[in-house]
Amino acid sequence: MAIRWTAWSMVPPVVLAGLASLCDSGVIYGYAEEEQCMASLSALEGVEAYLMDMDGVLVRGAQLIPGAADFITRLRAVGKPFLILTNSSVYTPRDLQERLVHSGLDVAVDNLYTSALATAQFLKNQCPGGRAYVVGEAGLTTALHDVGYVLTDRKPDYVVLGETLSYSFQRLSVAISLVAAGARFIATNPDVVGPAEEGLVPATGAVAALIAAATGVKPYFVGKPNPLMMRSALRQLGAHSETAVMIGDRMDTDIVAGTEAGMRTMLVLSGVTQREQVDRFPYRPTLVFDSVAQIEVGEMGRTG
Repeated sequence: MAIRWTAWSMVPPVVLAGLASLCDSGVIYGYAEEEQCMASLSALEGVEAYLMDMDGVLVRGAQLIPGAADFITRLRAVGKPFLILTNSSVYTPRDLQERLVHSGLDVAVDNLYTSALATAQFLKNQCPGGRAYVVGEAGLTTALHDVGYVLTDRKPDYVVLGETLSYSFQRLSVAISLVAAGARFIATNPDVVGPAEEGLVPATGAVAALIAAATGVKPYFVGKPNPLMMRSALRQLGAHSETAVMIGDRMDTDIVAGTEAGMRTMLVLSGVTQREQVDRFPYRPTLVFDSVAQIEVGEMGRTG
């Protein structure tokens, strides 16, 4: 069913003036003409739910990105449901909440959705009550336990790879042997690097490539950019792709995942992807901002 967008004549003049100012000032990137910029902004009318990446959008390592807390406050003020996504599988949602609060971002556990949760739900649907050998941290092992999985190195159905703070050569060797022997290979996400306070650090995709090279078996990645994670998150939020927007800092995961899930997208330049890299991709975000500090919510998300 097509969405009926509010006519510009119905938008309050003060809102139009504000949107035009954003276009004219260059706050919104990627549009040579103000008319094009305004047309793209109009595509965001009717947004009722927000999905957003965490690392590079709201935080960088343990540091809160300026304006992130105010953005979450604005979403709450207008009653817009939101879910914070992360391809990281290291922490449980409760642990993640504590870390975010320490960074200065107060969010509820129910506002957090990790690739570990998406992976556990996928495996529960594929093979209920299965067995898995896991290379990962508590966020992943807890999620699998919670859906009834047994974690073992004896004839597992799956080898499941996630992020860990210190990859063990011994555990990687066992994982390689099990995959070579026939265990199905699952990885929480394909990110080869991730943002941190000290710069970029290796992530799950880099280690998955090592196991794949050793065994000749490629993993199935559950997290972004797989639209599966987007659809799972939308179901948890009770939202529909046609009335939701995805905000991310990576063209190769966040933006493509949102696009393939049928959502509108916003790229922020506070994380991995830089402005000059955007045009290299065959798809583009609906809008590009410096950071979430510049994203307005409320009137833009209302329908007539």
